[in-house]
Amino acid sequence: MFHHLGIVVTDFTRSAALYDACLAPLGIRRTETDMDWAIYAAEGGQPFIWLGSEIPTYWRADHQAGNAPLHIAFAAADREAVDKFYAAAMEHGAEDHGPPGLRVGSGHYYSAYILDFDGNNIEATLREK
Repeated sequence: MFHHLGIVVTDFTRSAALYDACLAPLGIRRTETDMDWAIYAAEGGQPFIWLGSEIPTYWRADHQAGNAPLHIAFAAADREAVDKFYAAAMEHGAEDHGPPGLRVGSGHYYSAYILDFDGNNIEATLREK
């Protein structure tokens, strides 16, 4: 399991509003904010996500947001949380990348996919038995 994850975005204010809205139904909240970055975490604080428009000094100086989109899947407590994640993302201008529904893969799971403003594939998912 990871400790934290960093996502560089081109428009921090717009992206933070999107992440605030779509992560809330999953129990993930903004826990810290600075001028151009924010921390998101569930209860307990770890793992956490760093979201920002300023490239941290420990990253490659020539990195550009959106060059290598991420796929991040967040665990949802139930189908309603997946549905609310998707609805909030759509209301805040994210791109549909797969509406809520039952998927068949390595077991059945219920998920929804959105693309954030930098092309990152963000998923809310519930593994069902």
